[in-house]
Amino acid sequence: METLDPAIAALLKRSAEGLVPAVVQQHDTLEVLMLGWMDDEALHRTLTTGRATYWSRSRREYWVKGDTSGHVQWVKDVRLDCDGDTLLVKVDQEGAACHTGDRTCFDAVSFDVAARG
Repeated sequence: METLDPAIAALLKRSAEGLVPAVVQQHDTLEVLMLGWMDDEALHRTLTTGRATYWSRSRREYWVKGDTSGHVQWVKDVRLDCDGDTLLVKVDQEGAACHTGDRTCFDAVSFDVAARG
């Protein structure tokens, strides 16, 4: 079984559960689509297959985005933030990114922000 490149693994700061949050963004429009979670295996699968793979915290299993919905995320770029504790996954999203059928998971609720001078 292949594993995540040790040089990449050494850069990651994981949660107590061994996970790193992955912010997912449409590569060309920069639209934020969703947030997923990756462990070393999910990141390895993502980097080697070009398909976004996540760890489901609720189901306790790996899932490849689009395997059941057909709404595939083709990975274009993966970046690590300056602290090493968050991934940015730039994708070409086919169809909806959200399990509700919406294009993005961030369309449902918006909060008003008071302008401060």
